[in-house]
Amino acid sequence: MAPELNRPEIVAELTAMSDRYESALGRNDIPELDALFYQGPETVRYGVGETLYGFDEIAAFRRNRTGGSPPRDVLRRHITAIGTDVGTVDLEFRRHGGERIGRQSQTWLRTPAGWKIIAAHVSLMADIS
Repeated sequence: MAPELNRPEIVAELTAMSDRYESALGRNDIPELDALFYQGPETVRYGVGETLYGFDEIAAFRRNRTGGSPPRDVLRRHITAIGTDVGTVDLEFRRHGGERIGRQSQTWLRTPAGWKIIAAHVSLMADIS
């Protein structure tokens, strides 16, 4: 049997977690960002210029990035809840002062400690002009 998709209460939980992530990212709140990621070797984050395997590499990247993530506006967000314990959050964004569209995908997993990101991918659209 296929898992139930998009139960409203699970979509609401994932929406709140996505909002929490965006807020922490905008403030460069490193302890909060660390708390939102699954703290194990299974966690992966592919960034615009980095490939990070495991929570330790992700946490080290954040601590070594001067000034945090550039400010951005979310243009569109799509959330899919898969059953009650897994979901994806995909969004498009534009960095302040930039022209290129960015994309971010996150896979969230419900753990005993709450929802955690176990996989993330951030990229910028190619400049085709």
